[in-house]
Amino acid sequence: MPSLSLADPVSVSKDKKEKKLKVKTLETEASMIKKESKSKRVKSDPEISGSDSEDLKKKKTKKKEKRKASEIDDDNEDQMSETSSELGEPVNSSLKAKKKKLKVPEMEEEEGKAEENPNALSNFRISEPLREKLKSKGIEALFPIQAMTFDTILDGSDLVGRARTGQGKTLAFVLPILESLINGPNRGSRKTGYGRPPCVLVLLPTRELATQVYADFDVYGGAIGLTSCCLYGGAPYQAQEIKLKRGVDIVVGTPGRIKDHIERGNIDFSSLKFRVLDEADEMLRMGFVEDVELILGKVEDVSKVQTLLFSATLPGWVKEISSRFLKPTLKTADLVGNEKMKASTNVRHIVLPCSSSARSQVIPDVIRCYSSGGRTIIFTETKDSASELAGLLPGARALHGDIQQSQREVTLSGFRSGKFMTLVATNVAARGLDINDVQLIIQCEPPRDVEAYIHRSGRTGRAGNSGVAVMLFDPRRSNISKIERESGVKFEHVSAPQPADIAKSAGVEAAGTITQVSDSVIPAFKSAAEELLNTSGLSAVELLAKALAKASGYTEIKSRSLLASLDNHVTVLLEAGKPIYTPSFAYGVLRRFLPEDKVDSIKGLALTADGNGAVFDVATEDLDAFLAGQENAANVSLEVLKALPRLQERDQSRGGRFGGGGRGEEMIDFLVAPTVGGAAATNGEGLVNLRQNG
Repeated sequence: MPSLSLADPVSVSKDKKEKKLKVKTLETEASMIKKESKSKRVKSDPEISGSDSEDLKKKKTKKKEKRKASEIDDDNEDQMSETSSELGEPVNSSLKAKKKKLKVPEMEEEEGKAEENPNALSNFRISEPLREKLKSKGIEALFPIQAMTFDTILDGSDLVGRARTGQGKTLAFVLPILESLINGPNRGSRKTGYGRPPCVLVLLPTRELATQVYADFDVYGGAIGLTSCCLYGGAPYQAQEIKLKRGVDIVVGTPGRIKDHIERGNIDFSSLKFRVLDEADEMLRMGFVEDVELILGKVEDVSKVQTLLFSATLPGWVKEISSRFLKPTLKTADLVGNEKMKASTNVRHIVLPCSSSARSQVIPDVIRCYSSGGRTIIFTETKDSASELAGLLPGARALHGDIQQSQREVTLSGFRSGKFMTLVATNVAARGLDINDVQLIIQCEPPRDVEAYIHRSGRTGRAGNSGVAVMLFDPRRSNISKIERESGVKFEHVSAPQPADIAKSAGVEAAGTITQVSDSVIPAFKSAAEELLNTSGLSAVELLAKALAKASGYTEIKSRSLLASLDNHVTVLLEAGKPIYTPSFAYGVLRRFLPEDKVDSIKGLALTADGNGAVFDVATEDLDAFLAGQENAANVSLEVLKALPRLQERDQSRGGRFGGGGRGEEMIDFLVAPTVGGAAATNGEGLVNLRQNG
């Protein structure tokens, strides 16, 4: 039998080791040669100075920083929201693996090469017509929520998306849905032609939000040949029925009107590929639970439909809907997580004390000082208040549920186009509306719930822009701390714009208009200007200041109180040498040295947070009487304030000094208010003093 000679395994391993050593030595020699040539080049080349070598060091440190940043990003990705992870697998987990694979090639890139934006449109499966349409709108890259969910939706997964208001949730589902219908998995099964049933259904809580989302589908869907229609209440049925019978690809609407068309037999869901619930938490708040569940239940084969749910918050009903109507394999995308800050981080949050009677005088000044020439939305709690305030503000328009839908559309169109710059609205405009250049939000009083504050203030500071949200409040009735605590917002406490500040802002505006006047008018007015300068006894700057004041309408500077923002009033601090626990005790101290009519004239008395004083507003003409009267009372001091101290809020003063009182104390305080007659006030004061003395 022929024998086979087998190689000695030991010798083979030796040969391999020797080869490896040779390769290593060659590599080290090559690297040494490179280093030597580099150092020679640095030494020999006169153009390469010490600063150049420092640049090389900087590049190396930058590289290290980039590596550290990528490691930090990975750590952050590990910290997922407990709320969202309850519902399904986070989208971040699939992205994380991709990022890790890309780490090595990223580090091997040339040092001088600029890093590409990872969210650039070219990095996603977006067709050329859509990409061009996005670029024509100034969109070169996707927002984080859009980038996070694009592939997940396009690949066919059900999704629950959570993001702060103003982060681009609408395009997060519009773009992948359109791509799926044209170039993705649903391309072959989508029906075409006259009378085709819709393949996309989008539910939204309000008519305004529905028209806005429809506009996005109409613009971007139209670029690739898809048709859409918008169904909402307040509009005629006939025009909507005609569109549905002709056939549409995408239906956007409110639950009530969608339900009506289902009952009339106008909508066929047999070819439905996508169903989307946007602002799901708001649908719950507005009472659409039964309608939404009925509509979702009309889909017979759930396995053939992809369901997407977007919501700023995830209350119990939203979680229940997810478990009932979304597939068990659903994914979650969460840009809020466990962070405490829920409101927009690009917004400056301000609270400003103001009585309800002074709002119409204060709001125009707030707009002048904080709007920076941009659009302003003012929110009121009632429809009547919105209409009344819009009538008082020059050029403002109202928007609420009692206004006909056709007029509401005209109003929104005018506001978007800049025909007028101030919109006064109820909550109808608070959710989801995306209007460019809304610089200022004013809330006339604290809303009933924290979520309302978050979504109202979120109408500014959208898409990476900055903005200002001002909330007016009555210190005696409002609880600002609760909103701070539950929203994570840290409010900036300011007083109402003072006349000098307003005049300064108005002067800047007036100066801008004067500089725009044509130089051709100078010869005609030059002689009159020279004569005025020679005869007035004022300098040229002083005369110009008076001209600016006249041009801006501020020919007289009035005083304004800090507490209730009342014109021709000042805010005074009362201290009595011992703690002041109730408003009635403060009134009693004032009656020691002031006539009853003067005590009756004070406005908006509130207690300081430290419990040692009370503040109130006094008419400017009565101030001397108050200051003179204090000299006749022992241990009593009155001080005109230049800045408002921190005040007690409603829940701080309700329980009394020792935790008692409650509603009984509120009733006593009401009885001894200065508008009550002398005898009743005296009795009330005695009751309160007994409590204070133990």
